[in-house]
Amino acid sequence: MVVERHLGTLENEGIVVIPNVLSKSLLGSLIRELELARQQDLNNRPNVFDSGMVHNCMARGQEMAALLDNVEMGLYMDACFSETCIVYSYQASSLPPDSGNYGSRVHIDCPRFIPNYDTNIGVMFALNDFTMDNGATYYMPKSHKLEKLPSDEEFYSKAQRACCMAGDMIILKTRLVHAAGINNTDTIRHALTINFCRSYMRQRFDFPRLLSKEKINSLGVQGRRLIGMNVRVPTTLDQFYLPEAQRLYKPNQG
Repeated sequence: MVVERHLGTLENEGIVVIPNVLSKSLLGSLIRELELARQQDLNNRPNVFDSGMVHNCMARGQEMAALLDNVEMGLYMDACFSETCIVYSYQASSLPPDSGNYGSRVHIDCPRFIPNYDTNIGVMFALNDFTMDNGATYYMPKSHKLEKLPSDEEFYSKAQRACCMAGDMIILKTRLVHAAGINNTDTIRHALTINFCRSYMRQRFDFPRLLSKEKINSLGVQGRRLIGMNVRVPTTLDQFYLPEAQRLYKPNQG
């Protein structure tokens, strides 16, 4: 009943908060991995347009990779989206003190508008509390049902804030109009965001080739499916004619 109620809120409002998905001990490990990866990227690519927003988090830390096997996340993705979905992108959304980030512009996460059909869906894990002061996400309720996007003025006049606790999981329709806030505190605010897509769609990166064999082997069945291991395409006829159990593109992937 709880899952059905949450999914009803998601369908109606375009967003829902699932409380207490991540433990406090796991939050500490995720933050440490993310802060290390973020500092490496700031050192190596200080002038990119989305500076400080770590991409491909599953490749940047063992706990961030293991998050793909989170049981509760998988339950909700299967129930509200697709049992064969894959990861389109997996990145961080960190708000430094007295700052926003690339996500602070008013935007949507999917350009396609198909009535009553989601090609993508988003999950955000709050690694710190999301508060009014530290940049809790603005969102315009029910805007995922609009084909034409509102002006910035209309958006902010109708926007609400996604305040939640560290460890909560936010699920949002990727057509929901939203924007990260501004962090007006003296402490960085971290989040991890995963955009899921249909199994027939292309991913932002070729994750089966991007990740090391060791990293792939560390994932469970759900994690391996999410990075795209079940929908790889053959590069030779020999691969095409492999026995069914060895084929790269598994059957019944949607």
